[in-house]
Amino acid sequence: MAEKSFKYVILGGGVAAGYAAREFAKQGVQPGELAIISKEAVAPYERPALSKAYLFPEGAARLPGFHVCVGSGGERLLPEWYKAKGIQLILSTEIVKADLPAKTLVSAAGETFKYQILIIATGSTVIRLTDFGVEGADAKNIFYLREIDDADKLLEAIKAKKNGKAVIVGGGYIGLELAAVMKINNFDVTMVYPEPWCMPRLFTPDIAAFYEEYYANKGVKIIKGTVAVGFTSDSNGEVKEVKLKDGRALEADIVVVGVGGRPLTTLFKGQVEEEKGGIKTDAFFKTSVPNVYAVGDLATFPLKLYNELRRVEHVDHARKSAEQAVKAIKASEEGKSVDEYDYLPYFYSRSFDLSWQFYGDNVGDTVLFGDSNPKSQKAKFGSYWIKDGKVVGAFLEGGTAEENQAIAKVAKLQPSVQSLEAVKNEGLSFACKI
Repeated sequence: MAEKSFKYVILGGGVAAGYAAREFAKQGVQPGELAIISKEAVAPYERPALSKAYLFPEGAARLPGFHVCVGSGGERLLPEWYKAKGIQLILSTEIVKADLPAKTLVSAAGETFKYQILIIATGSTVIRLTDFGVEGADAKNIFYLREIDDADKLLEAIKAKKNGKAVIVGGGYIGLELAAVMKINNFDVTMVYPEPWCMPRLFTPDIAAFYEEYYANKGVKIIKGTVAVGFTSDSNGEVKEVKLKDGRALEADIVVVGVGGRPLTTLFKGQVEEEKGGIKTDAFFKTSVPNVYAVGDLATFPLKLYNELRRVEHVDHARKSAEQAVKAIKASEEGKSVDEYDYLPYFYSRSFDLSWQFYGDNVGDTVLFGDSNPKSQKAKFGSYWIKDGKVVGAFLEGGTAEENQAIAKVAKLQPSVQSLEAVKNEGLSFACKI
């Protein structure tokens, strides 16, 4: 097969790829210089929609409605946009070999792609129960959610198993968002997770208690402190039951598993320096290999605010790291420099009528403020994390745009506090006055 050569190649077709392409266009990339190679069949899109509006029974989101960069209020980049800019979208193409010293990528179909500068934006893949040899985990109607194909298969099952029973394995982001969406689709929903409370990587027990009771009031059953150890299926090979470690068995027409992800770094093993499970980069997302950059989920980068190396799995960082890498590439070509990446960790979620945002670091002592009664008509509450006498993190449920900006500012500026009690009493007004 003929070899294709490009000045720049973005490997991966997710959020980071789309935002990188937009930044390349802003920086004046020439037609034919840039290619995006993606194993997905569609142009880059805003992945968070898949666990939310894409699965709604009414008014559902559909492509081309949520192509990047609409998730951050930007222009929607349709396939025609890439064409007009002379950016080649090479879709449905899985790269199976990367030779960084030779600046060469090889696809499953045997195509060869050469580049001068590579941006690795392969993101993460889901952790599957089959990876651990869980009995029966290959049954039909056990779903994972990462790509639009996954969401389409789940949608088919939702229609086929109308008003059935759904078991959600996992109590993190995907678990909470999918439990809500399956309930909205009128399923009987049970969540199962081993931890003592939901979202333990971020939520305190107090915060989690609100969401668990809110979900229970919506009719979602929650089983904590145990795990799925096996599945039984019917004569059609479709999942029928989820077996739990504590001996219980749950009926299920659909199972959705959300037990985390792992960065897709396999192609580059032994060729590039790694750290904390990802590819190590500097503040411009340059890796240890010249002319190779890594962005998004798989980049372990210097988090300036906390003076440490971190890997951040979130759409906000995927967008911003991609833009930073492209700015750095173009600046170095012109003999200029750009500021170091100075990121404020940010996470958010929406489910049912709820919407929360978190900024900063969840370490130190915590104070809860506001109305955290799940039965309230419109609960609004939050939490501050305080370490060494400073606010380092802030969480808010039900905030306005201005209030969310205020907690972001607090997390960034890290103001000193006199006492935990004083901050608790001031609550949201503490952030709003900074």
